[in-house]
Amino acid sequence: MKYLVAMDSFKGNFTSYQAGSVVREGILEAAPDAEVKIVPIADGGEGTVEAIVTGLGGEYVEVPASDALGRPVTARFGVAGRVAVIEMAAASGLPLIPHALRDAKAATTYGTGELIRAALDRGCRDFIIGLGGSATTDGGHGMARALGVRFLDADGKELSNGGGALGALASIDLSGLDPRLQGCTFRIACDVDNPLCGEHGSAAIFGPQKGAAPEDVAILDQNLAHYAKILAETIGQDFANVPGAGAAGGLSMGLMAFCGGKLEQGIDLVLDSIHFDTLAQDADILISGEGATDYQTAYGKAPVGVCRRGAKYGKPGFIISGTLGRDYDAVYQSGVTSVVSTIVSAMTNDEAIAQSETLLRKAAVRLVRTIERTRCMISR
Repeated sequence: MKYLVAMDSFKGNFTSYQAGSVVREGILEAAPDAEVKIVPIADGGEGTVEAIVTGLGGEYVEVPASDALGRPVTARFGVAGRVAVIEMAAASGLPLIPHALRDAKAATTYGTGELIRAALDRGCRDFIIGLGGSATTDGGHGMARALGVRFLDADGKELSNGGGALGALASIDLSGLDPRLQGCTFRIACDVDNPLCGEHGSAAIFGPQKGAAPEDVAILDQNLAHYAKILAETIGQDFANVPGAGAAGGLSMGLMAFCGGKLEQGIDLVLDSIHFDTLAQDADILISGEGATDYQTAYGKAPVGVCRRGAKYGKPGFIISGTLGRDYDAVYQSGVTSVVSTIVSAMTNDEAIAQSETLLRKAAVRLVRTIERTRCMISR
């Protein structure tokens, strides 16, 4: 039997590849003669660079950049030929900013623009951008500044970084935009459908987790609306209400407006990039997994994306999950054969985390024993 293992990361416990390696151990314990291939996957957030670089046989590049508060950091992105894979969180992510220092009005995507510029310098012309984990609500203003766009106030002075400054915007000067961008493609992994502004917009929905107080949310939303109006007048196209324009604090809108970016479902973008369908067709069984499975998993998360691809070719797809939450069985409508939890007895969250490797391996053993024994009985 050929097993294709394509696990998502277990946040705080395993990377995608580490989770896959533990599952591989469990498979071989239950079925020593099995063929097992591990493919790291992600849905556009954490692990996207690893998944695509591994799948395409690329390399990692580390460069100096700025974090969301303008402090120097070393950030990593992936390169495979002309393709650059960038997680915006590598430079502009919330985890890089201590909780006490988070400032939603000052946070900037300038560092993400620096990563794009560094990839351009290396000859990359096809970009895959993951938007998960942002600290920013600046509409991609900082990213565009790093690529040569000037944002000017009524006196012709350049605005400072951050969404809090956009209220003073009077004009946008595109004359310095890096000309290399005209020969590039940008595929944007986007798994939310929020518009830029309003009650479901980037400031209202995501601002509080980035340090925005209620009064900050109101200012940011107003500033983004003002910015979007001037941007639409400048480029002749309005992206503010495109579903997903509010992702990563509006960075997705900035990538569409300044880089010609196209929004795509994150897991499908990753699976297409690594030619996953070819791998699925060659396998007998697909196994994916994540830290927690619930009704949200059915809406385009990585494990469902994997199983859905397998189902196209009549291949059973299983999910191994750390925990099963509300309405987890909704995934059965999306090509998933069955879901297995790593937890089989009462324990605290701390206990589950401490034993996570053993629990994951044993879950794989249970699942594969069932598969193998059932197959043997049916074939008699």
